[in-house]
Amino acid sequence: MVTIAGNGMGDYDFSNLNIDISKFDKIICDPNFLTESAEHKKEEAKNILKLKYKDAKQYIIDNYEKEELLYVVTGSPLFFSAGTIIARNLPNDEVKIINNTSSKTYMLEKLFINETDVDTISLHGRVDIDLENFLQNKYTFVLCDKYTIKRLKEALFYFEKDSIKAALGYKLGFEDELIKEINLLDFDESSIDIEQPYVLLIKKEFESKNIISEDIEFETERGMITKKYKRQLSLQNLDLEPNNLLWDIGAGSGSCAIEAYKRYKVKTTLFEKNETRIEFIKQNLKNHFVVETKLLEGEAQEYFEELKETPQRIFVGGGGVEVIKQLPKLYEILDTNGILLINAITLKHLNLMLTTLNEANIEYEIHSLSLTTYKGKLDLVEPERQLFQIKIKKEEK
Repeated sequence: MVTIAGNGMGDYDFSNLNIDISKFDKIICDPNFLTESAEHKKEEAKNILKLKYKDAKQYIIDNYEKEELLYVVTGSPLFFSAGTIIARNLPNDEVKIINNTSSKTYMLEKLFINETDVDTISLHGRVDIDLENFLQNKYTFVLCDKYTIKRLKEALFYFEKDSIKAALGYKLGFEDELIKEINLLDFDESSIDIEQPYVLLIKKEFESKNIISEDIEFETERGMITKKYKRQLSLQNLDLEPNNLLWDIGAGSGSCAIEAYKRYKVKTTLFEKNETRIEFIKQNLKNHFVVETKLLEGEAQEYFEELKETPQRIFVGGGGVEVIKQLPKLYEILDTNGILLINAITLKHLNLMLTTLNEANIEYEIHSLSLTTYKGKLDLVEPERQLFQIKIKKEEK
């Protein structure tokens, strides 16, 4: 039989356990637990095994039928814990979980915040931010490691400092506990020992924009923008999924990448060479509070070799002849099972695209789109330029 219990907040010891540990044959805990304190008898200490996760899991699986085991985890066994992972590997009648206070619960109790107003992500030992749960609710609780603040500053590069507030929870439950409001975007990590446990609670101070945007919501150069209906159709054809990485080549106003983030919660990299449009893109990224985005200035094809990232989706909405010549390279860079979508509005570019793809033996499907809108009280006709759309799926070999 295995009992999985959390030690709650504070020192890594057994002082917060409301159970008699002497009844167990073995007590398993992380190597950083303090097991030599005065509250433990010497004979009890002999039964304590300090094991890392993989070794602890294996010992429990090998011995749960033969011994009464207590597995002590930090915080709560139900909150980003190895406890539930191990429990799922055991028969239901051979495991019992005893909950305790998690760092999230502890912070919400201290700051009087309703749990339903909070989403949670973990950046402890992780690089990727789960965009489905980041800055979608009123608050976002973040489990942190020593790289987290730097990582968040990168993700929030286009945010103004008054767009968010953050509370730092440092060494929760310890004698030198610290809970205070910080300016996350300008925070100096050297002011705390980031090797020690800490968490962040980030509050949205902005109202999210409409998921589907009108064209007038974007700053543009002389109306250089993928119009609303074509923008929606293009995003639909990309088959975007949350946390995909989307490259938007020839980004123009940035409207496609921005709306892709808002609708589908994807990461974006924008390529644009026109200096005026670049300034509009920067303003649009700020206005729409876009997270996890990069704007690369200059000729797009010059970045293809040096970027150390693998996009799951690539959208080519501009870039000219030199980008068209690089379509085979983009197909090579594209992740397996990814999608490359190319928009063309001139027969000259369409012909060059098809020639380039055929010479590289890349399979594609093509659609021609004609769209006319009627505006005003008189329903004035406003025909849009015909759009040719090429869709390529990179199948797994």
